[in-house]
Amino acid sequence: MKKIIVPVDFSEHSEYALEAASMLAKKNNAEILALHMLEISNAVLTKADNMKQMESLFFLRLAEQKFEDFLNKEYLKGVAVTPIVKHFKVFSEVNEVAKEHHADLIVMGSQGASGLKEVLVGSNTEKVVRHSDIPVLIIKHNPILMDFENMVFACDFSEEAIEQYVKAKEMAVKLGAKMHLVYVNLPGSKFKSSAEIEKQVAAFLRKADGGIEKMNEVNYVNDYSIEKGILNFSNVIGADLIAVATHGRKGIAHFFEGSISEDIANHSTLPVMTFKI
Repeated sequence: MKKIIVPVDFSEHSEYALEAASMLAKKNNAEILALHMLEISNAVLTKADNMKQMESLFFLRLAEQKFEDFLNKEYLKGVAVTPIVKHFKVFSEVNEVAKEHHADLIVMGSQGASGLKEVLVGSNTEKVVRHSDIPVLIIKHNPILMDFENMVFACDFSEEAIEQYVKAKEMAVKLGAKMHLVYVNLPGSKFKSSAEIEKQVAAFLRKADGGIEKMNEVNYVNDYSIEKGILNFSNVIGADLIAVATHGRKGIAHFFEGSISEDIANHSTLPVMTFKI
């Protein structure tokens, strides 16, 4: 892990993300790319009116100064931090910056479990997840430790999830975490027998790993919803991190073929990492 992007909007939660990123950066000798997107339109910046241009430039400099002050944190000492300012608030640009700088991870703050309905739907976090081709780590609260020892990777073991499974394995190695694979079996029409599940998992592992050595490491959970199964399993094993595959075209509200709601991102008190299918 060499480069970590942290989108900054000066909120308390973006500071949580920045502090979490600093811990990861120190462990991996990585650089932080602190990205701030201003809400100044091109029309305003290029207006012919000199007074309007001067006013726009004033607010631009003011925002940049605020950004510089925001990055003046004790926990960033000894960490290479590169500030990046984009003048327009276009969330697909986060992914463009990631590609340009060959970043490995995006770290974002989120309100998480707040009791508010659909906290993430339509939020900045959801928009970044939707566009990002690299993993996104969502931090819910002030980080105390970023020692990820147990990472739960929830998987439906479909063929399209193979790439995300491989990426999750690589990320677990980078984080020094043990990856716990979990499949959630649902009642009703989606229920599968043990034999059916094992057959699907074996086929998946043969394609993903070239063998079925990890069959004994797959955990099977029965629950009324996938998000409940993931959260309950994570609590039982004392997980530090939940990792999930998400369909980028549908955003964070549609993990696993659209069957998992935004609840897992809203209600988990643990950090959540997403891998786009």
